[in-house]
Formats: sequence, C-alpha cells, structure tokens
Amino acid sequence: MLLTDAQAAQLQEYLALLAKWNRVYNLTAVRDPSEMLQQHLLDSIAVIAPLLRWTGGGEPARVLDVGSGAGLPGVVIAALVPGLDVTCVDAVGKKSSFVRQVAGALALKNLHAAHSRVESLDGGPFDVVISRAFASLADFVSLSRRHMGPRSVWLAMKGRKPADEIAALPPDIEVFHVEQLAVPGLDAARCLVWMRTLS
Repeated sequence: MLLTDAQAAQLQEYLALLAKWNRVYNLTAVRDPSEMLQQHLLDSIAVIAPLLRWTGGGEPARVLDVGSGAGLPGVVIAALVPGLDVTCVDAVGKKSSFVRQVAGALALKNLHAAHSRVESLDGGPFDVVISRAFASLADFVSLSRRHMGPRSVWLAMKGRKPADEIAALPPDIEVFHVEQLAVPGLDAARCLVWMRTLS
C-alpha cells in the first residue's frame, strides 16, 4: 500500500510515541524501533487492503479492535482509513491511556480508546470486529459476539491457518474466507480469518 506523506508522518509519530512510552509502561515486548516497524506497523498495514475491499473503499463503518494493546491494528486503521470510526478496547488501563494520547497527538478524531473488558463494553454494534494476538477464535467470537450486527464480520489476524481453532468454533459461526497476508520483510506466515454468524 502506498502511503501519502501525511500518513507516513503520522505513522512515524506513532512509532516514536510507542518507543517512548514503551520504555516506561512496557506496552509491547518488542523494544527495537526497527522491529516495531516490521512486526507491528507493517503487520497492521497488511489488513488495510482487505478492510478497504470489505467496506467498499473505506465507506463509513465502525470498527472494534479487541485486545488492542498499544493500538494495533486500530491506530494504523484509523490513520490510513479516515472514513472508518475505530474503537480500541483493552482491559489494561495504561494501554488505553496510550491510545487516547495517540489519538490526540495525531489528531485522529476517528480513533477512540476504551478501558474495558470487551464483554463489558457498551456502544455496539460494530461493522467489523478485529483482533490481533488476542485469543483463540472461539474465545474471540464468544467474548465479542454482543457487539455484532446482522451483517457484521469478525477478522482475526493469525499466523498459519489455525485449523484446530477453526474446528473448535461454535456451529453457528462460519469461516467464509482465510486470506494470506504478505508482510514485507517478515519471514513468518500471516493470515486473516474472516468469520460471520450464520443466519
């Protein structure tokens, strides 16, 4: 994906804030900024094209990033797709505080932080519920199910296709697509598991 100069500057500022806060608050186990770029930012950028495809080129839609941590992929989505309204929810207060700080520093009016467990969060439904390294597919679906509308989808960022996790899903959940993601410079399998409730 080609970034505008403004988008690239926002992501660079986000990376700088992440590195700064991480020294004090331990937001992520990755310490080196160049590794943060590859393992966090580029990994999150990889979901933008699928999201744009699903939302019709970034038409207004609500996105919930579950277990967002330091705002991954939620901050990246909000910065690169201004038409999407993104809420990052995390049970750890310092991580939600960081996302709130990023929203202000980057002037991202479409980015919101919620300090809550996802099962206790108010404010749904969301059009897309996404997670990156949050939980098993079954737990992800059960904990966030109340935030789904009739046409909502779940997107789970995973490594290799998680066949065991897919097999453990409830019978009313359909995995309708597993999409391979290409992350530049990352020598590891990445995929996006698309799910929805069977009507």
